[in-house]
Amino acid sequence: MKIATFNINGIKARHVALCEWLDEAQPDVALLQEIKSVDEGFPREMFEDRGYNVETHGQKGFNGVAILSKLPLEDVTRGLPGDDSDEQARWIEATVMGEHTSVRLCGLYLPNGNPVPGPKYDYKLAWMERLKSRAKALMSREEPALMAGDYNIIPLDEDAARPEVWQEDALARPESRRAYREIVNLGFTEAFRARVRGGGHYSFWDYQAGAWDRNDGIRIDHFLLTPQAADLLRDCAIDKDIRNRPKPSDHVPVWIELAA
Repeated sequence: MKIATFNINGIKARHVALCEWLDEAQPDVALLQEIKSVDEGFPREMFEDRGYNVETHGQKGFNGVAILSKLPLEDVTRGLPGDDSDEQARWIEATVMGEHTSVRLCGLYLPNGNPVPGPKYDYKLAWMERLKSRAKALMSREEPALMAGDYNIIPLDEDAARPEVWQEDALARPESRRAYREIVNLGFTEAFRARVRGGGHYSFWDYQAGAWDRNDGIRIDHFLLTPQAADLLRDCAIDKDIRNRPKPSDHVPVWIELAA
């Protein structure tokens, strides 16, 4: 089972590029972030024509997450538990039925949090506290499950080409990294680091200042796997070259393969 996460930075601007990548990479499941579309405006037909089941949790002009799956999806839920007043569309869950086992998928778009300090950073940390609660619940099920998406977290200095410029940014502040580490330390496996060590591996390059040409990137798109999912892990990689294509997102896909 090949599962990908991809912050597409707007489905209307990126649907052609997204379809080209889907046709080439052939993921069984794609977790999308920043679709920037209400549910009714999502162009589901172009994905259904490719054999994907489509589930969305949209929001006009901002945020928004989706699941595209060639495999059956069950028990779809929307919204991160813990705050009924939160109207931002950043979380979607479903169970995907594989050939050998089911996997609980959680697609997320974690808040950016800038500027720091301020209400946006407070919201980020509060959201991560809710995420930790949901992560504990997933772990308690003792089943294959994963949380994947744009975490807006640079876990370590080696995950940035120029870590010094991110020190006071919400993506790399000590409080942000600590909150992320607390979630991982519940027993999750960070899929990419289970397969690849060292620096120089990025999933995001800003549109400004020639970041792509200078490989001035950061790694902020992650898969966290429960122990039962980690036992199924066969591979994990970043499709870096997608960033060099016409009208790209500022993110690129990250994918895993599970023996599921």
